Amino acid sequence: MKHTFLFEPGVWTGTGTLWRADGEPLEAHARTEIAHRSECWLLSGKLKVLGSPPTEFVQAYLIEPPRAPGDSLRWSFESAMFGKIEGRFAAIESSILAVYGCQTSGYYGSEHYGQLAENAYRSTGMLLLKDKLVYSWHMLHKRAEGPAVAAPATRS
Repeated sequence: MKHTFLFEPGVWTGTGTLWRADGEPLEAHARTEIAHRSECWLLSGKLKVLGSPPTEFVQAYLIEPPRAPGDSLRWSFESAMFGKIEGRFAAIESSILAVYGCQTSGYYGSEHYGQLAENAYRSTGMLLLKDKLVYSWHMLHKRAEGPAVAAPATRS
């Protein structure tokens, strides 16, 4: 089965649990949109955590498309909280692995996406600050019904 998450444009929704450093589980809902352009792929997403008060994390990744089959994918995003995070995605069999970090802020982590079906993935990950666990999570992601998100037309 070929990978559809990241490797095809589309919209994904997710539900699961995010655990704070103190172990408290919080319900989480995600929405991720992936668009492919010739110069880069874009991943934009929101993660809403239903704590008290609710918190929303917003991500916008710039991903370098693979140059050859089997290449890992470099990506980056910047935020006021985390700094400039840089990482890589690697597709290995039915898994997509992500590792990332920011030398300036000290945040780093990893995430594993396991493909369950053509349009379903399970992800598990963690975020650390230096040597302290900040968050861990477990989510089920499903591709939204309907047409894929198309990249805007570019002029020649």
